[in-house]
Amino acid sequence: MTQPIALITGAAKRLGANTAVHLHNLGYTVIIHYNQSHQAAVALNDKLNTLRANSSAIYQADLAEHESLLTLAQWIEQKFGQLDVLINNASSFYPTPLSTLTMAQYNDLIATNMTAPLFLTQACRPLLSNSNGVVINMCDIHATRPLLNHSAYCMAKAGLKMMTLSLASELAPSIRVNGIAPGAIEWPSDTIKNEVIDEVLKSVPLNKKGHVDDIAQAIEYLISASYVTGHILTVDGGRQHSASIGV
Repeated sequence: MTQPIALITGAAKRLGANTAVHLHNLGYTVIIHYNQSHQAAVALNDKLNTLRANSSAIYQADLAEHESLLTLAQWIEQKFGQLDVLINNASSFYPTPLSTLTMAQYNDLIATNMTAPLFLTQACRPLLSNSNGVVINMCDIHATRPLLNHSAYCMAKAGLKMMTLSLASELAPSIRVNGIAPGAIEWPSDTIKNEVIDEVLKSVPLNKKGHVDDIAQAIEYLISASYVTGHILTVDGGRQHSASIGV
């Protein structure tokens, strides 16, 4: 039996890399997409292929360029002939106060968080349909509860949430589409002050930061849950009810 194939965008580092390792441990052949993190992608790819030969591949692409999405899907078809799981994980995240927001920032945040997942799903649709595959979009609790000074990012994630719900209906029954909305799992930078982190954690009912494994386990569930589609699984320790401030 052919091993299942999973494409994880933005998989060279952090949450995406941990997801790739988790799925690899479950027996998947993983495609590690990256844009600029070449060294990290190569290191992860080598590690996984050492554990199991020919079980990992890397692919570089700027997902903001539409043609690169089509080329990626064509490459997967030529190299593997199948795709079972698409995880739209790649994302830009940074503050954009309205007073300083630029069109370039807006276009980048919309492209990476909303446009690329939509058109990559479109490009991969034939492969996913053939395998009764699964699309999992990395949404955000801030898709419904705004994050201060991050209006463009929140707008993009709100669009991704609606895309998830809409495509779940449009692509059924051959493809299931779900999302995950992480809370305080990882911070995007080491420059975040400890007092800010402490303040955020006060708003988490479970009173602790989540772990990347919490997201990987949620992904594993959504892949295996054959009667679940059009669902956004929130993994935030209960924070969604008080997520209007913080990072």
